[in-house]
Amino acid sequence: MAYCIALGHSGFTGACIAFLFWSLPGAAGMFGFSQGVASVGETLPTLVYALLSGLNASTVGIVAVAAVQLSERAITDPLSRLIIIFTAGAGMLYKALWYFPVLMIFSGLMTCWYDVWGGHGLAKRLEKYWRRMKDAFTAKVARRNRPHQEEAANQTQSEGLELSEVRKASADDEVVTTGLPAVPEPTASGSVVQRGGPGPRSSSHSIPLSTLPRTPPSNISNQLPQRPSPSPPLTVAMGLGILIAFFASFITLLVLRGTLHNAPLLLKLFTNLYLAGTIIFGGGPVVIPLLREYVVTEGWVSSRDFLLGLAIIQAFPGPNFNFGVYLAALTVKGTGIPSIVAGILGWVAIFLPGLTLATCATSLFPPIRKYKFVSSMLRGVNAGAVGLVWTAVYRLWEIGYPTPKATSGSSLGLEPWWVVVALCAFSGTRWFKVPAPVSILVGGVMGIAWWGAVGRRGTAVFTPA
Repeated sequence: MAYCIALGHSGFTGACIAFLFWSLPGAAGMFGFSQGVASVGETLPTLVYALLSGLNASTVGIVAVAAVQLSERAITDPLSRLIIIFTAGAGMLYKALWYFPVLMIFSGLMTCWYDVWGGHGLAKRLEKYWRRMKDAFTAKVARRNRPHQEEAANQTQSEGLELSEVRKASADDEVVTTGLPAVPEPTASGSVVQRGGPGPRSSSHSIPLSTLPRTPPSNISNQLPQRPSPSPPLTVAMGLGILIAFFASFITLLVLRGTLHNAPLLLKLFTNLYLAGTIIFGGGPVVIPLLREYVVTEGWVSSRDFLLGLAIIQAFPGPNFNFGVYLAALTVKGTGIPSIVAGILGWVAIFLPGLTLATCATSLFPPIRKYKFVSSMLRGVNAGAVGLVWTAVYRLWEIGYPTPKATSGSSLGLEPWWVVVALCAFSGTRWFKVPAPVSILVGGVMGIAWWGAVGRRGTAVFTPA
């Protein structure tokens, strides 16, 4: 986001500088944290597990806040709401390297079908048919209830007649007075105003000229300096060429990754992070469960170390994509490859696709935005990405409770205290505007408090590995 804003205001050079200032501090911090984690033994004190669980629970609450906010912006009609529900549920039921991109493309095609290819008319016809069925069912129910309604109406009518007779009898005893003189009301000047009197009213009022609206001269707007609209940093031909080169490199990496039997570790690491940076739409919360599939499932990083980084990345400045630096540095632990080389490689791999596509979009999107199917496709892709954020909430919830017996993580719902921590983080960030880093730290403190009350005495319920 920072790169795109700077690209539109300051050009390519300013965008690169803004991106470096935005990303490098967090990337350096996550690399330093990876060096500390690499030197930690296999066994951790129970206090550390309680701290991690509190941090992870508060992270789930904050990601849930992001999911709610993105849903409010993405839902523009019933179809976008259905897409969010569908992609969220589909993402929870299955996981694969190719699955998320397919869901995104399907969401874009659904909105194109609805907006451009006649789906809206079909939906209207179905809605009319549903209304006719509903009206017919309502009329049938009304016919069945008609005898009871007539009996109730007759009873009400008889009660009304009795009430009218009582009112008529009481009306004879009332005294109605008319023609009373109006009560004069004093004004600020000491005179009186006769309200309701027969005298004529004055129709003229004196209004100061200073209160009259003044119309500004028409030439003032022409004299104001007009800021020229920024021109795109690339021409359409250059943007198209970069886009083609990007996808060619993407396909080449995937082919090499699949055909080489003994592919180098750095090539596999770069390809996986490059793929994650390419197919992710929707930002940081979506990339976390995807990185777990691309790194932890490969056996490069343990689940415990992944959860350690997940707990810390939320409190660090910059984007969540800096998580790739942490994972890349831990991947080469014990291989003889310098961790700084792997960290830089991971940083480039996960950020380069998004920066490249954003740069190409500044030159390619203005000419094609006039086509309705383009905006419709983007609307569907956006809704699908929001649904995957809800998937991320579920996936993080299911692995957020690491214990000495289940270092890979278990569901936060196994311990009610973590549900309370997630609820506090959600409500504090959503309704009381508590900053996300503060909510993360509060979650860690609540985790330590749980350890002091329950965990250190061995009364906590730990699930078996």
